[in-house]
Amino acid sequence: MSFNTFGKIFRFTTWGESHGPAIGCIVDGCPPNIAISEKDIQKDMDRRRPGNSKFVSQRKESDKVEILSGVFQGKTTGTPISLIIRNEDKRSRDYESIKDKFRPGHADFTYFKKYGIRDFRGGGRQSARETASRVAAGGIAKQILKFILGKKYDVVGGVTKLGILGSNPKNWNEKFIKKNQLFCPDKSVLKLWEKYLLSIRKAGSSCGAIIEIRAKGVPVGLGAPIYSKLDMDLASAMMSINAVKGVNIGSGMNSAQLTGEENSDEINQKGKSTKFNSNNAGGILGGISSGQDIIVSFAVKPTSSILSTRKTIDKFGKNTTISVKGRHDPCVGIRAVPIGEAMMHCVILDHYLLNKAQCGN
Repeated sequence: MSFNTFGKIFRFTTWGESHGPAIGCIVDGCPPNIAISEKDIQKDMDRRRPGNSKFVSQRKESDKVEILSGVFQGKTTGTPISLIIRNEDKRSRDYESIKDKFRPGHADFTYFKKYGIRDFRGGGRQSARETASRVAAGGIAKQILKFILGKKYDVVGGVTKLGILGSNPKNWNEKFIKKNQLFCPDKSVLKLWEKYLLSIRKAGSSCGAIIEIRAKGVPVGLGAPIYSKLDMDLASAMMSINAVKGVNIGSGMNSAQLTGEENSDEINQKGKSTKFNSNNAGGILGGISSGQDIIVSFAVKPTSSILSTRKTIDKFGKNTTISVKGRHDPCVGIRAVPIGEAMMHCVILDHYLLNKAQCGN
């Protein structure tokens, strides 16, 4: 299998399967002499891991990350950083009864047709378990960016829509996001969301979500105007996350409904400070960061593993039915929040290093 590496200068390569002994990644391109510890990375790992609330998969994984190389006396050496996360709560027996069947909505069918291999143990490499490695890589990128850009740099993600239930954009509250298990930014809708999601879980079904990621303190000038636009690489990064089916930058798809007057982000100068009156562009103009907040949102489809009986075929080409048991998220979008944040960190650091290589600033 090719294409397991993401990034240009700051790169990471992930490895491992959902029910193998471990997963992990190799992070390359890190500047030297940046303070990095397992504790720094673990904070984000804990936000993504399963089993930490009644609203997510009950697979019990500590997701403890171990640094095997690239860090000496608490600082990066400039050499590859090897990270490992051991799988502790595998229950491959849950998949024995469906090992020859393709789960609708999953990549079982396409993986088998492409590679001729059917790893039925939770999907093997195609499992969203792989994203734990991305969060570890993103934790490193975040520490580097905070060292370079200072405290003004920050990335916060939240769930703005849970299934059929939305939230008020004006009620976006970053402190509240960090305090609730659904990453909900709007305090007024949280109780309704919780009730709705528990009913979805009880019914053995699932729902989708829309996630919004906001990055503050990003300098002007990151990105290239043609084949490595910042928004292009961010869209690619978010689309690479399991179950993501659509990405918006700023107003995104909604911008098609606006007039030129409504969509244009007017600019004014006050002393040495440049101000924009709005941010429909999502902080990116012509593929280059404008200095505004970078705003990316993405849609996550409903979890494909559900208890309801669905029609499918097996690997021998015969018609059959399937009901997927086991431990699954009623909404995979919830745990996608720290994954989206991690991918944002990785893309911004990569483009910061690319900009420094070309422009020297």
